[in-house]
Amino acid sequence: MFIKDVRARNIADSRGEKTIEVSVNEKGWASSPSGKSTGKYETKPYYKNLDFCLRFLNKWNEKTRIDSFEDLERVEKVICKRLKLERARDFGGNALFAFESAILKALAWEEKRQLWQVVNSKAKKFPRPVGNVIGGGLHTSSKVKPVFQEFLLIPREKSFSKNVQIMKGIYNDIKNRHKPKKVNDEGALVIGVNDEEALKILGEFSSNMNVDIGTDIAASSFYDRVYDYHGMERTREAQIEHIIFLMNKYNVFYVEDPMEEEDFSGFKEIRKKCGEAMIVGDDLSATHKDRLMRAIENRSIGAMIVKPNQNGSLLEVRDIVDMCKKHGIKTVMSHRSGETLDSALADYAFAFQCDFIKCGIATKWREAKLKRMEEIERSF
Repeated sequence: MFIKDVRARNIADSRGEKTIEVSVNEKGWASSPSGKSTGKYETKPYYKNLDFCLRFLNKWNEKTRIDSFEDLERVEKVICKRLKLERARDFGGNALFAFESAILKALAWEEKRQLWQVVNSKAKKFPRPVGNVIGGGLHTSSKVKPVFQEFLLIPREKSFSKNVQIMKGIYNDIKNRHKPKKVNDEGALVIGVNDEEALKILGEFSSNMNVDIGTDIAASSFYDRVYDYHGMERTREAQIEHIIFLMNKYNVFYVEDPMEEEDFSGFKEIRKKCGEAMIVGDDLSATHKDRLMRAIENRSIGAMIVKPNQNGSLLEVRDIVDMCKKHGIKTVMSHRSGETLDSALADYAFAFQCDFIKCGIATKWREAKLKRMEEIERSF
């Protein structure tokens, strides 16, 4: 397949903010989500700005041949040459991801294959879904809310569809009992509880059903020399003790970003004392090889969030997932708070054989990914 026609425009994401959508050969359409709680080490969304990237792509005149996933390297070389960039991802995480994804979708259409098959036709293992049930932190606008950003359900059934059914059932049960007035950016319930109360609510289900619970603490979002819990300050040492206390008390299986994004040793200290629980890096690792290598060297994490647009290059994302597997680190393919209806995240989670996919539970933007994974499952 030759890239003959590229069209790019801006569209609104689930928060009503502008993001990029790209089409290739009028057959492959792809868009990029946008993050709100962003780590300082992730790739900037656009080189210069969104409008510059749109103009660049709309003037694409390189009839680049793409016959496989690996051929994305040819596209990246063209971008680097034309813009004098050292790395293709400097074109912007959102812009490069949307472009490369559109290319792969166009190739899949031409070859009459599924997107995941173009990336890895040998994929067989399905990830476990990670669903955000109760919202807090930067994703939630409410006077009374948890400090932590997300409170998560992670079902343990073998069937992906069964796991989705369990998540939705618990989500609706909590919704009916607490009657929230709204949901947050990620479709999570806003029910006016604190961190411990949220963990206690989820813990009631984990003790009776085949599910694990977790939390995305997003510690960098409330750290400035100390950790600020709505006016109550905790030192680094107190933060470590507090997280370990909560994990033990509520049997928390999954803990994401428990310390601020520079504290590799703090992550390590919690991990040493958490037993079988997963300490997950997001802002810490930022879907970048150098950050991942540092986390590996420091033994800071047992799992890593993988956000394709946090990097931009799907080739690098593949390599990062492979590096995680080599070092025994679980991978969690993840959405962003500002989502689109593009369901490709499911294809990439399956194609890269990730251990988990974190894409929410409710709202059409989150359900698009869940339904796509269920489609893939039904095809086997």
